Amino acid sequence: MLPRELIDLMRDLGVFPVVIGTVDSEGNQHMTFITWVYPTDERTLRFAVSSRAKTAENIRQTGKTAIQVFAPDKSLTCYGTSREVVEKIEGVPFDVSVFEMSIESVENSLFPGSTVTGVIPFAHTGKVLKMVELDEKVMQAVRNRD
Repeated sequence: MLPRELIDLMRDLGVFPVVIGTVDSEGNQHMTFITWVYPTDERTLRFAVSSRAKTAENIRQTGKTAIQVFAPDKSLTCYGTSREVVEKIEGVPFDVSVFEMSIESVENSLFPGSTVTGVIPFAHTGKVLKMVELDEKVMQAVRNRD
């Protein structure tokens, strides 16, 4: 299960950078960095990715998902199964889908004698105002329970 303090931190920050890993039907692995993720409870993560991304394709094929979360004093890997819950978010200028991950196990990924001193530093570059608007629209859809 996700610790309560991590759930609160992820919710407070709005966008929260994580690394997500998926597997396709042939066993090929894929990893990427995403920021549209939200914990609905201690056993469920909702997240959004481009509908045509390899991550989305792999989840549709197998559902197998791992999400690596970095936070103060924590490096946790969540393993589970994901499913698409929103095919396309309305009002977003490109196709973005929402997925929900049922967490089956959580593993401490820190090696002995190490710690994480904060969340992954993250900032938008380029058209910052447009990206902030996009974040707001996508995160509203991610937080919305169907």
